[in-house]
Amino acid sequence: MELKLATSEKQVLEELVKLAQSLGLRGENGAWKEFLDAKDKKTGSPNDPSKRSRDELVSFLTTFNKTQDLQVLKYHANCLLIEKLEEESPDDESPEQSLVRLTLDHPAYSLDYSFQPHTEDWFVSDVGMKTSKVMESTEMVAVDCEMVLCDDGTEGLVRVGAVDRHFKVILDEFVKPDKPIVDYRTDITGITAQVIEKATLSLVDIQETLQPFLSNGAILVGHSLNKDLEVLKIDHPKVIDTSLVFKYSNARRPKRASLNNLCKSILGYEVRKAGVSHDCVHDATAAMKLALAVIEKRANTTIPPSKEMLEVERAKLFIHKIPHNVTSKELEQVLSGEFTLDVKPAKTSRGCYCAFAVFHSSKEADQAFQNVDGDQGQDSFGLPQKLVIFKLTSGSRVSIYVRKMVQDGSA
Repeated sequence: MELKLATSEKQVLEELVKLAQSLGLRGENGAWKEFLDAKDKKTGSPNDPSKRSRDELVSFLTTFNKTQDLQVLKYHANCLLIEKLEEESPDDESPEQSLVRLTLDHPAYSLDYSFQPHTEDWFVSDVGMKTSKVMESTEMVAVDCEMVLCDDGTEGLVRVGAVDRHFKVILDEFVKPDKPIVDYRTDITGITAQVIEKATLSLVDIQETLQPFLSNGAILVGHSLNKDLEVLKIDHPKVIDTSLVFKYSNARRPKRASLNNLCKSILGYEVRKAGVSHDCVHDATAAMKLALAVIEKRANTTIPPSKEMLEVERAKLFIHKIPHNVTSKELEQVLSGEFTLDVKPAKTSRGCYCAFAVFHSSKEADQAFQNVDGDQGQDSFGLPQKLVIFKLTSGSRVSIYVRKMVQDGSA
């Protein structure tokens, strides 16, 4: 393995040399200063990478041959690419790059994609070291994986599907994990022990198949793509994650739309039917169709909540501003009917806490709200709520708020 730096921009090379300096990385000819001392005939030559020629920077970086050092350098170059993508003006973006930006700008991106790809079994894309033309490529490849549970508690890759933007199948292969499997999740994956026994491909084989697309600057597309990349052990900076691109309208709390709900809302069909196992090629194709719906047809990335989602929310009541001295048992006396109390702890030891009362149906939740003895009003978002004042077993009186999760009459 070696770094391919023929088309790397000088600023990227400078940053990589600075990183090597800060981490104390040593190539075949030593660290940066040792490399320069051996090269320069005269003393007093500048050590600052920005004052050295591009050829000198490339010459030093190509002395690294340890896998871990190479992965660190490529990972850092990819981080620089992400920073560049975030800094660029949206006015100059292609529709594909706009979706990459939407993914990068999502609050969950930094946590979801915080991989540490420095072990030898990871494949780290080298696209961050390429020219702007490669980095701006709008080629897309959608990926989806099926995973099983291995005996050490980790996820094991057993099937991978990949399609290009024209829905041509690039990959549809079964993979044999390198660890014993304890749960095939057959009802979800459709995969059995007999299927895996016949598999001949390894994780490395899959990485090598995808490598040319990634090195040429392709954008990886998927739904909750971070989970697929983690099991594929691939780090690549150009991604479109449809679970981060699309959002529900009027959602008070961030809630990701499922692939099935997005397909029903945007594409008009269900990609997953009840009782039918997943098909990773179908799921990859669906993710690509969702991305293309925005790119080519300008589909709205804000979608209305599904009827199922609204029903789940309607079957709850939110109880908030609960004083710390109110017990769960006392709280249960405020509401009528059968429900489960989901308590959310306070941030401080004596602060107020909150809880969700989860009923069997929206009808039961509505009836319980009507039965609450309190003054009805609205919260700051216009949702119906009641101020309830009641007496604790200790004799003291406290106040809490009981609120609906969805506006009355919302479709």
